[in-house]
Amino acid sequence: MRLERGCRCLALVAFAALCPAGSGCLTLGSFHEIPEPAAVLAPPSDVPTELNMVTLPPYAIGSPDVLLISVYTLPREKGGPATVIGPQPIDGPHLVRPDGTVNLGIWGSVSVAGLTTDQAREAVRRHVFNAMRSLPYGPEKATEVDDINKLYVAVDVVTYSSKAYYVITDGAGFGEQIYSFPVKGNETVLDALANVNGLPAVGSKKHVWVARRTPSCNQPEQILPVDYIGITQHGIAATNYQILPGDRVYVRADEAFRVDGFLQKVLTPIERLLGVTLLGSSTYNSIKYHSTGTGGG
Repeated sequence: MRLERGCRCLALVAFAALCPAGSGCLTLGSFHEIPEPAAVLAPPSDVPTELNMVTLPPYAIGSPDVLLISVYTLPREKGGPATVIGPQPIDGPHLVRPDGTVNLGIWGSVSVAGLTTDQAREAVRRHVFNAMRSLPYGPEKATEVDDINKLYVAVDVVTYSSKAYYVITDGAGFGEQIYSFPVKGNETVLDALANVNGLPAVGSKKHVWVARRTPSCNQPEQILPVDYIGITQHGIAATNYQILPGDRVYVRADEAFRVDGFLQKVLTPIERLLGVTLLGSSTYNSIKYHSTGTGGG
């Protein structure tokens, strides 16, 4: 009986610890682990949206993009096809390595990180022209040109992988899921959420926003609140923002699920402790009564 009274006292103490004095209930501050955005204000009028998209600046190549690179020389006869260079042609996909270079085989490696496709084309042209003059191949075995303008180079990006945006979903106190997607230039908030099959089961329709990256913590945050119901049920495009490289689309959990998650995390250890205590009490009483019954017989 003493153990049972002790268990009840322990449960009361635990409940009292959860309830702030004088309030009689849990307050939001006791489980609010995810801060609100610093400035959830009306979005600026110049923010690009679904009906007012902007053209992104020239794409800067980076790792691990995949480039399609082709190098040709003048046709051997007038009106004929261009000639690939030898002894090793340059014509096909090339991965941008972590150091920002692409490997051109026997022609060596050339740095393209941070360059646009036009700048990369000129970098490849200069590199191959210099390599032709330094490689130990005679004119009869290798392509050799006397003028850099006789080299025709084509560079294009076939796989955009170095620029990404993120969709982050709150797990109501049980972690967060982060999804990364490459930027293609015409995505909106609705496209971003479609990539994760919409809001999660615990997601809140009233707490969705886009956090646009800022250079440092000393600069004001740019938080763009999203009217999820407006863009999905009413087709209002005012907050269906165009996604830019580095954007974070955040979906916070619904308040009820956050309270429930907090209670689960706090009460589960107490329930386990009480379960072990009650099991010990039951086992002790069973042994005690069994021994008493045996002795009395």
